[in-house]
Amino acid sequence: MDQPRWVDAAEVRRNVSPDRARRLIRRELADGFDPASDPPRQAVPAGDGQLLVMPSANRRAAGVKVLSVAPRNPARGLDRIQAVCVLLDADTLSPSVLVDGTAVTSLRTPAVSAVAIDALAPADVESAVIFGSGPQALGHAEALLAIRHTSSVTVVGRRGDAARSTAQRISGLASTHRLTARGLTVDDRLVEAAVREAQVVVTATSAATPVLGDDWVADGACVVAIGSHEPHRRELGSALLGRSLVVVEDVGTAHREAGDVILAAAQGALDWADVHTLRDVVLGRVERATDRPNVFKSVGMAWQDLVIAEHVIHP
Repeated sequence: MDQPRWVDAAEVRRNVSPDRARRLIRRELADGFDPASDPPRQAVPAGDGQLLVMPSANRRAAGVKVLSVAPRNPARGLDRIQAVCVLLDADTLSPSVLVDGTAVTSLRTPAVSAVAIDALAPADVESAVIFGSGPQALGHAEALLAIRHTSSVTVVGRRGDAARSTAQRISGLASTHRLTARGLTVDDRLVEAAVREAQVVVTATSAATPVLGDDWVADGACVVAIGSHEPHRRELGSALLGRSLVVVEDVGTAHREAGDVILAAAQGALDWADVHTLRDVVLGRVERATDRPNVFKSVGMAWQDLVIAEHVIHP
């Protein structure tokens, strides 16, 4: 058997742009794929973090992403999440390609969010707020700017220098219009005002408790929460979810991993029967709300990695 070939991060980004990633994810849902068919990911404690195994298969390909989550890595100058995707031949199931899974994760997570934002946010997004200053903050800004002519982005982080650095990088992303980006610390009094004015809010943090006030988000605005995949952690409060249209990737997966939704339902603020799926949004079965916020809670699923990875090797 031939040795699997290696696809590095540069080739991942060269072969699939952020906006093409969004279109690929949306097309998979529009063409009839049901995320409920994805097997549950397996999580194993390892040191101070976790090892995750995420298998998936579709009619074209099969693959497994193996990743680690190491909370202390950012302080070491390393990625918090590191991964490898193993693609297998569809007929023989022989490993054929190894892909930089960290690059795939950095690409597909904003792509999934962008599908939700495109459907759940207003057509005009003048301002956005991103909580978090890591790779996903930059990736989500890039994905947003591909679908909306946003003129103002506020980055909110625990460390002011990191937030300002990420904001500076975001300011250079807009090529067709002027963009102003600024960095704030989480305790800055300007954060609340920024959220109240925003049409899109992204939470991409490692926080275990809510990072914004329940009443800060305007009716019709879109909130995307991507920071956690554990049932006891949340970035959004129960009252916010209780007054919002709530969308998840898959209800069964959300029951296991979406702490924001799990805790809101456990506290009586939200009924699981009122939770919708991104697939239903894409298929037009659910429309964005204008009289309340729209919340998309994402935990990440293996089918998304597979869709991106297979198009990386067959651009």
